[in-house]
Amino acid sequence: MPSLTSLLNDRFALALEQSFGEDFKRRDPVIRSSQFADFQANVALPLAKELKSKPRDIANTIVGNLDLAGICETPEISGPGFINLTFTSDFLASTLNQGTAAEAVAETPATSKDATSEGAAAAGQRVVIDYSAPNVAKEMHVGHLRTTVVGDALARTHEFLGNTVVRQNHIGDWGTPFGMLIEHLLDVGIESETAQDISANPNAFYQAARAKFDSDEAFATRARARVVELQGGDQQTLELWERLVGFSKTYFNHIYSLLDVTLTDDDLAGESIYNDDLAAVCQELEDAGLARISDGALCVFPEGFTGREGEPLPLIIRKSDGGYGYATTDLAAVRHRVRNLNADRVLYVVGTPQAMHFEMVFSIARAAGWLPEGVEFEHVKIGNVLGDDGKILRTRSGAPVRLAELLDEAVARAKATLQESNVEFDAEEEALVAKTVGIGAVKYADLSVAHDTSYTFDLDRMLVPIGNTAPYLQYAGARIRSILRKAEGDAFTAAPIHLGEAAERDLGLALLGFSDVVAEVVAGSAPHRLCTYLFDLAQSFTSFYEQCPVLIAETAEVRDSRLRLSQTVLEVLEAGLGVLGIRVPERM
Repeated sequence: MPSLTSLLNDRFALALEQSFGEDFKRRDPVIRSSQFADFQANVALPLAKELKSKPRDIANTIVGNLDLAGICETPEISGPGFINLTFTSDFLASTLNQGTAAEAVAETPATSKDATSEGAAAAGQRVVIDYSAPNVAKEMHVGHLRTTVVGDALARTHEFLGNTVVRQNHIGDWGTPFGMLIEHLLDVGIESETAQDISANPNAFYQAARAKFDSDEAFATRARARVVELQGGDQQTLELWERLVGFSKTYFNHIYSLLDVTLTDDDLAGESIYNDDLAAVCQELEDAGLARISDGALCVFPEGFTGREGEPLPLIIRKSDGGYGYATTDLAAVRHRVRNLNADRVLYVVGTPQAMHFEMVFSIARAAGWLPEGVEFEHVKIGNVLGDDGKILRTRSGAPVRLAELLDEAVARAKATLQESNVEFDAEEEALVAKTVGIGAVKYADLSVAHDTSYTFDLDRMLVPIGNTAPYLQYAGARIRSILRKAEGDAFTAAPIHLGEAAERDLGLALLGFSDVVAEVVAGSAPHRLCTYLFDLAQSFTSFYEQCPVLIAETAEVRDSRLRLSQTVLEVLEAGLGVLGIRVPERM
């Protein structure tokens, strides 16, 4: 089953070709939602100048060649040349009735790479997604929430569309801090409780090591020497480093399990994996004439990047002491993701402040030939999580808020809300539903705003079961489950859907927008669009349920139709929330 906009695009392509010739077949018909109809095609306006004709005359010509029999009512032309399109209720119902409800709605469009319409996305791509990226021996804080949640939603959505996703958790697991961390590990003992505590409270270990480094010159000297041994591949040092990484893996996996994200140890691709490539990266850039020595450091000065005084802006790829920084590692990662991971598209889900850095890295990679035409590299910019004061969310002491504490509090508040409800749970179900609702609320609040904007973290608002929140959508799903349980039997699952009432038709049209929204999310790396869609769908269901009796419908045929329509809404809610990484509880 094609998506509604894909179907309209195909019909307009034929009409444009018949109206103005083959060269116009692939023009974007500029199809948009409309308050005056289901959709509106605005293609006549951009064609007016080229065809030297009035937009309304062009629209009339297109409509004369537009075959929408059995699909839409007679198209209407409004204003200067807008073509209004309204689907027939019979077409919407027959489309919903194709196959099972899940197949009819959740099938997504495999749109070609050269599709012209906005929101088009390529299925069958190999997509590398760089997200989360915490540091070894450091606690994840609220700043890691968005990169983890947005990245995971994009990974799930690409897979839902049919793309192959390669997750890359670019953890900070290399560099000068590891000298002091390894020496501190030796001081406290590898098997000590202090060392084991890294798995639960990495900050305490890191801060103790930093305090010793800053106050004890002998320790600092040992730490610097240990860095040289680490970078030189000393076997004992590498084994100690692996122990530190192992402790942190346990911690990371606890957070990822709590957040219900799909990252695993197999997705770890830290800075360390590029260590052997860094010298080659520098050499290739030198050989290509792109890198040169400046003030003792090897630098690349990509075109178009200047400082405040207009001077060329450098990207340092080898320090004056011979060491490498994260710029070198990022260039090596670009090279690796194209050459070894065979990426068609790469998404970097990283904070907005890194925008210029990635622009420079991508520019250099293109100049070096590591980033060929046809391979897309995109920085998915992540905004800040703010407190009530409008500043970056921090504790009263000014430290970043620990992510584990924040998530635990969300679950605790959700549990308290459940205990105040009229639904009785046993202890096991209560714990499961509290986690589902609490974590879902935090994730949805993050995903429901554009990823490049900031938002204020407010648990009270996130957990309210009204408005554009996860609990509202989860409650809608739980309510539908209750309705279906009361139906006693599943004979309705094969019943045909009829859309006789306006509220039924509105709900059917909303359901059939799902595949288009999924494609838009993938094309624009914009999970918030799916959140908006799901909220609108839940509201449409509420209107339908209030206006159209389901279990006490006037006839058995209408009852079964409305039950199946409700079941389809549940399937779409579950599928949509599922690609966002949010579950729907059985009861609330």
